[in-house]
Amino acid sequence: MIFHTQIALATRGHTDIHDITHQAEQAVRQSGVQQGLLTIFTASATSALTTIEFESGALADLRHALDKIAPPDAEYQHNLRWRDGNGHSHLRAALLGPSISVPIYQGRLTLGTWQQLIFLDFDVRARDRKLECQIMGDVVEP
Repeated sequence: MIFHTQIALATRGHTDIHDITHQAEQAVRQSGVQQGLLTIFTASATSALTTIEFESGALADLRHALDKIAPPDAEYQHNLRWRDGNGHSHLRAALLGPSISVPIYQGRLTLGTWQQLIFLDFDVRARDRKLECQIMGDVVEP
């Protein structure tokens, strides 16, 4: 069985981080899949998906690390070519990646106790984003 849905988000950009765990869990419940795999994908070159403990300290540490790796004020060839100021956004998104997959077991995501699914928007302005959720697996009939 394959089930598809979307998660819609309004973001502020500039490393705006959203906890999407609840929406992902809701999609799994809607699908009825008991054993399988959830994949979430962002069709954007300036956003990414990963996991982290969604608490202010860990989020601040992640933002700080990304600022060191790809600082917004550095010189990027992308910015020189397009003059849109989001060269760092593309680099950050490429480093983290556009998708994440999580196994489903007994109708639940197999996330760790302190592990949440997060979406990060790195662009330099607010955006309306749609995340593609595909769930594949077995539906167990009662």
